[in-house]
Amino acid sequence: MKNLAILLSIIGLIGFMVINIGNKTTVAKGELDLLTLASRMQGENILIKEWSLHAREKMGNFQSLQEVEAFTDELQQKYPDWEWRFQTTEKSWEATAVIEDSESQSEAVKILSTPTKGQVQTYVIYEAKGQGWEKEQQGLATTLNSKISDIFRGNATIFSCIQGEFNDKINKSLPDTVNQLLAAFDAKEIEALKEDQFISTSAYSPLLGESIETNGKEMNMQLGLRTKGMGAKTNIVIGTPIITIEY
Repeated sequence: MKNLAILLSIIGLIGFMVINIGNKTTVAKGELDLLTLASRMQGENILIKEWSLHAREKMGNFQSLQEVEAFTDELQQKYPDWEWRFQTTEKSWEATAVIEDSESQSEAVKILSTPTKGQVQTYVIYEAKGQGWEKEQQGLATTLNSKISDIFRGNATIFSCIQGEFNDKINKSLPDTVNQLLAAFDAKEIEALKEDQFISTSAYSPLLGESIETNGKEMNMQLGLRTKGMGAKTNIVIGTPIITIEY
């Protein structure tokens, strides 16, 4: 139950954040950005510890709560093993479904509908998250694409994020490590916050999906690196188009 509460809190936070970002990004065609992140990070000898994918869509075709409920019923029939919960208040109608696929992987769906001027504003949010990478790598793309196809109507916004660390202690400075990672993604730095043992960088990579705008410039990836000094382990978080997990 503790894990369930944490998962629901995270998906609620991400839902609020993504709704505020709006429709500035759309799902990239072709390979999921999550797989591109993983492939490039592993190529740099980074051990993947955690990954997450968040997808969101404003369902503009729903005109009434009855249509939202019918859509939810369809999802329930497709995924009867998921744990479904419903909540109705004066201001909103909400359905949440959670399943733990394994000890290292879980998924959740949230459907949030609020009445606005006689109609409804409905958002659908999907989250998948897991630990490690080797076991998930083979069938993960098929699984995620299948869920995205089932849940959304073709215009989902997708956020991918991976957390890891270098397999070996590195003797480079933190800025040099950032430059190494930017080069791995053919990325150009847009802006950065740099401290002695922490760097957060926004960048643009042609390998990833469509971008969002920040301070008048386009970006589609963020890197966060933290270390305890030269020769110590370096923790890394990379997200597209932004980092969506705490680091």
